[in-house]
Amino acid sequence: MYPTFAALFFAHILADFVLQTDAMVTTKRQPLTLAKHSAVILVTAAAATASLSPWLLVLTAAHIAIDVIKTSAKPGLLPFLVDQAAHTATIIALAFVIPMQWPDPAAALMALTAGAIFATRAGGFAIGLLMKPWTDDIPIGLTGAGRTIGNLERGLIFLLILSGQAQNIGFLIAAKSVLRFGTVADDRKVSEYVIIGTLASVSWAIGATVITTVLLNHLPALGIPDLLP
Repeated sequence: MYPTFAALFFAHILADFVLQTDAMVTTKRQPLTLAKHSAVILVTAAAATASLSPWLLVLTAAHIAIDVIKTSAKPGLLPFLVDQAAHTATIIALAFVIPMQWPDPAAALMALTAGAIFATRAGGFAIGLLMKPWTDDIPIGLTGAGRTIGNLERGLIFLLILSGQAQNIGFLIAAKSVLRFGTVADDRKVSEYVIIGTLASVSWAIGATVITTVLLNHLPALGIPDLLP
């Protein structure tokens, strides 16, 4: 069950956060967009499991149904989290009946990759939705710089925890605070915005990494040697 879940979750992460374009998100209710997204979901799930199980059609249909329901809700963090929880619940249920044909180590590699994307890119969407109500009150910086900084921050936290260096997360946050000090020191709005965003980003990264670690503990080891003393 765990290898299949890892493969299906990896496919889901690819379909939703890597292969789904902004244009597809904004036109999600259009039949052509739904058809394109359905094809991506089906192909990624089939490739990830190396299976042509008919249950993959059920997975695809459930995914699209959840997406259509989500489009009727006002964009925000809560609908995003509920949407992802519903997709994950569907994957868990179907992981018991869809076969996983790849060698066992492949599942661990897919789990690790999915966890990294979930921590970084998916986290970027979640934090963006959380911070959206206050975005207009904040001075505009470099285009896309905030998202890039957040992805790097969450990616480093992901690596630090998995490499057994979680204690260094504090140094990462301290370094960011020092670099931001000159910008936020005299502006309360900017200061509060940065604090909320940083705490949310760090919390997401830690949560995503913990989930990934739990999943990896139920899968065959990748065989990567421990390079740390």
